[in-house]
Amino acid sequence: MIRVSRLADYASVVMACLARHAGEVMPAAQVGAETQLEAPTVSKLLKRLAQAGLVESFRGATGGYRLARPAANISLAEIVEALDGPIGLTECSIGHGGCRRQAFCAVSRDWQGIGAAINDALRGVSLADMLHRRAGAHAARTV
Repeated sequence: MIRVSRLADYASVVMACLARHAGEVMPAAQVGAETQLEAPTVSKLLKRLAQAGLVESFRGATGGYRLARPAANISLAEIVEALDGPIGLTECSIGHGGCRRQAFCAVSRDWQGIGAAINDALRGVSLADMLHRRAGAHAARTV
């Protein structure tokens, strides 16, 4: 099965929480409470997201985290990469070239194309898109 890691999935939830509070500095504890994720997990995610430049951290009594850029300028691919590394289904699809069979492999080009399509799909969805879709789905359920 091909899947995004649980931490990358949780990172998208944390990022969506921060996006709902655009511009606000949120303490990690508040992010954890709103997302219902464990405090150590939230802290680990926020640290990795900050290292990737997706969130900004602020120290002190009024410290916390906020998005480093507008939600419309953060792709789902960036969030996944911050936790899981480069997006690719096979080694050759992320350009490592470490496979000695790649020069004569009959399927590497197909895997590279599939990997590129998935990468493009993830880059084509912004954090703002995810929030907009969720809001639309919620409104449809309440009608």
